[in-house]
Amino acid sequence: MNNERYQAVIVGAGLVGAAAALALGRQGFRVALIERQVPALPDATWDTRIYAISPAPQRFLEHTGAWQRLDAARIQPVYRMDVAGDTTGAVRLDAYQAGVPHLATILESGRLQHALWQAIEADGSVDRFCPAAIESLTRDGDDTRITLADGTVLRAELVVGADGAASRIRDWAGLASTLVPYGQSGVVANFECERPHRGTAYQWFLGGDILAWLPLHGNRMSMVWSTGTEHADELVRLGAAALAEKVRAAGHDRLGSLRPLTPAAAFPLRLIRVASPVAPGVALIGDAAHGVHPLAGQGVNLGFGDAEALVAVLARHRRAHCGDMRVLQAYARERAEPVQRMQAVTHGLHHLFADDHAGWLRNAGMRIVDRLPPLKAALVREAMA
Repeated sequence: MNNERYQAVIVGAGLVGAAAALALGRQGFRVALIERQVPALPDATWDTRIYAISPAPQRFLEHTGAWQRLDAARIQPVYRMDVAGDTTGAVRLDAYQAGVPHLATILESGRLQHALWQAIEADGSVDRFCPAAIESLTRDGDDTRITLADGTVLRAELVVGADGAASRIRDWAGLASTLVPYGQSGVVANFECERPHRGTAYQWFLGGDILAWLPLHGNRMSMVWSTGTEHADELVRLGAAALAEKVRAAGHDRLGSLRPLTPAAAFPLRLIRVASPVAPGVALIGDAAHGVHPLAGQGVNLGFGDAEALVAVLARHRRAHCGDMRVLQAYARERAEPVQRMQAVTHGLHHLFADDHAGWLRNAGMRIVDRLPPLKAALVREAMA
């Protein structure tokens, strides 16, 4: 039975948890990472879980050494974004016009997960317990005693909950959360396109539905269709050819005929608000700390922002106990405004575009925005932060 003491133990080695562990380890902290299963090795197939990584999180991942391990043949910069309303409204965001090299980078979840895992192995500063399951957590003075299913015992100054929307760490710490279901699911699938996308992302607001096409490397794109649960189930049940035709027609044939690369999958959409992401000896990051509608594609970017902020706060208070509430409250204050702002924006846009009586307002607003280059440039800068 081990009885190792760590400054931070991260529970959950998804993208955000792995990045936080790697960044803390590179800062010289004594860190452990607990994960139920070893991440799968990527193969030639295209992952249906696709993320648009903003430039600020990209810089954070570069500093960890993980970004440089990505296969350049599987990532795609976004140079433009065309957003269309349900009638005449439209906005184009253009990196060149905003004076930036690109708006975001599209990549596969599994590939980034593998790059992070490789970087952790190469760095050697993080003790990994994987596969491993937590048997119990007990507060022991200022520390937390973590007992794994195999009898291993870890002592942690700080337990970092990076274990997703149904976070066990959040529940154990008594951090209250509110879940608001949208009554929608996000349907995802990847396609090969007849016509080149030229690094353009497309988004259509379709009277309550939101359809997004994200460019993948080569002549490919990834679809995210946010729609009512019943319609989502219908889309998932469609055959490959029928789904491709449905997606092509919904996207106004912008990229010509489509050939499916992956089967469709669906996941429920919901807003998760957490009253506070910290408790004595506990900090939440990523989906454990918040959930947002995917229409802005900012969920994972918020999570990387959490990881970066937590590492920076702990580094500034290096001589303090990592679980000290005075330290953790500094992290909570730093993340409160960005998280609340993104939740307010995505929640508000969801309701605006779901309201049939607000059609004139949303489409007129889009036309006005598109005619104001300084405002569009400001929107680009905000999305990149």
